[in-house]
Amino acid sequence: MKKDIIISGVGGQGILTIAATIGTAALIEGLHLKQSEVHGMAQRGGDVQAHLRLSSGPIASDLIPEGEADLIISVEPLESLRFVNMLNTETGWLITSMNPFNNIRNYPQLEEILHAIWKLPRYVTIDAERVAKDQGSVKAANIVVLGSASPFLGLNYGSLEKALEKMFSKKGKDMVILNHKALKAGRDYAEKHT
Repeated sequence: MKKDIIISGVGGQGILTIAATIGTAALIEGLHLKQSEVHGMAQRGGDVQAHLRLSSGPIASDLIPEGEADLIISVEPLESLRFVNMLNTETGWLITSMNPFNNIRNYPQLEEILHAIWKLPRYVTIDAERVAKDQGSVKAANIVVLGSASPFLGLNYGSLEKALEKMFSKKGKDMVILNHKALKAGRDYAEKHT
């Protein structure tokens, strides 16, 4: 098993939570893991990315070569396009929220961004904020996106659930339940729309 994953978005959207959840799930399954993070501005709104490499064998580097990413997971649609050149054009998937974080002066029209994504051979676009709100809190949009990516991660779904329990149990049972519901809603959406 080998998966090269890029996670992207802007500060405050829970990018590092997605990375930590996937990493924890991989460790639960006994996989090797390398991760690098690029934090954007310290304040909300700067771009944030993480490279995650999972493998059943040793991993030499934490950086993913151009054209080799198996998966791009993004909580912001424009940020997802920033990494399209990193995607493996034969097998890679792009999973993104359709909810823009309009943090730049010349932010393109959302329709233009989505049409560029929809030209890719393999993608899932989801209104993560709406789905998260339907589950109980718009703050779980990042976990909805993770759920949408879960069929393509090569990890057992149960390992992701356990990882969420480990990460959110200190915040109470209701927080764990909310995140489990968000994860499942995202997965259900991806399975229905691919």
